[in-house]
Amino acid sequence: MPPEDNQVPLLSDEESDQDVAYESGEKVHIVGIDEPDDEGLLGAPPFSWKKLWLFTGPGFLMSIAFLDPGNLEGDLQAGAIAGYSLLWLLMWATVIGLLVQLLSARLGVATGRHLAELCREEYPTWARMVLWVMAELALIGADIQEVIGSAIAIKILSNGALPLWAGVIITACDCFIFLFLENYGVRKLEAFFAVLIATMAVSFAWMFGETKPSGTELLLGVLIPKLSSKTIKQAVGVVGCIIMPHNVFLHSALVQSREIDHTKKGRVQEALNYYSIESAAALLISFIINLFVTTVFAKAFYGTEVASTIGLVNAGQYLQDKYGGGLFPILYIWAIGLLAAGQSSTITGTYAGQFIMGGFLNLKLKKWLRALITRSFAIVPTMIVALVFDTSEAALDVLNEWLNVLQSIQIPFALIPLLCLVSKEQIMGTFKIGSVLKVSC
Repeated sequence: MPPEDNQVPLLSDEESDQDVAYESGEKVHIVGIDEPDDEGLLGAPPFSWKKLWLFTGPGFLMSIAFLDPGNLEGDLQAGAIAGYSLLWLLMWATVIGLLVQLLSARLGVATGRHLAELCREEYPTWARMVLWVMAELALIGADIQEVIGSAIAIKILSNGALPLWAGVIITACDCFIFLFLENYGVRKLEAFFAVLIATMAVSFAWMFGETKPSGTELLLGVLIPKLSSKTIKQAVGVVGCIIMPHNVFLHSALVQSREIDHTKKGRVQEALNYYSIESAAALLISFIINLFVTTVFAKAFYGTEVASTIGLVNAGQYLQDKYGGGLFPILYIWAIGLLAAGQSSTITGTYAGQFIMGGFLNLKLKKWLRALITRSFAIVPTMIVALVFDTSEAALDVLNEWLNVLQSIQIPFALIPLLCLVSKEQIMGTFKIGSVLKVSC
């Protein structure tokens, strides 16, 4: 029997005994802050800046996946090979990504469960196992790029003293940073990611200022769609590295870090409103950062002989050769931004892996053990990649490019279950989406 109009789905006693994204003691307290009397309140309570601040966090953690080294690889190759012509695609891919992430947040807020949990409950064993394997493959592909990106940055900052495999080992230890920060509460973890995003923003804005891309060409690239047969692979890569399958699972779990009164429709709608605002703000920032990177490489290398050979490994050195040292060598500015992108995305990858594994398999493991298992899934293939490709920069860049294409192929395995679940009234109650929104996705 579907929920009544003034109700949202509630957890049963049996469901409450299962693995959950956050224990009640881990959640950020929202109830009772700037709240009017509920009597006679038909919709969401009035807007409150204090509440917006308390709801701010999950959207910025989600936005890290829009800024990982795979994205930077896609950005720089799109800029170097296609110039400013794919900026419109970057913008619309971000808009579509925002729409998908808002649906993910809607699912998590309205049901009190995340996407992986609902897939386990709603689909037969064979289907959920296929979805789980595909989610893990997408996560491993993304994690390879993230860890390798961090390792490249470490190699640059150490002036080559630390080889790629050593950087992989250092980056692998970030799961312990994650566990350490998580012990101090969700807000501390979110503050840490805010610092990393700010580091990326400053680094790539500095590069933008150093290279001075054309403002007119930037604006035309954003407003006028262009696509040629020579840039198809870069276009697919841009879409694949913006819309990340594991991120769909992640956001539906992150929004449960806030304490929401699910018995009141107005409170659920209020949470959705605040999450929509903070997610839009987070992805606007991520779009601007991606725009910086794409236009820097469009300005520097579009139409040059080296355009097709530029990747994460050699991008910093090419920039250094072209623009020289300056007050602070652009090579190291690039490396700092790349390191911030790699470290932040590998930690959120660990986070996403925990939710995916726990949700699909209903595993009740200690956090450190689950993080270790999740990390191992990605580190073993990444170490193989580091050892095999350490002496072949061109091959490593080609691998990164094809991993972005892999993400595009994996999108339906996260998007289709999301759309099916978020449009079912028996799951979403009055918060289900309409047919027009479902078709538009």
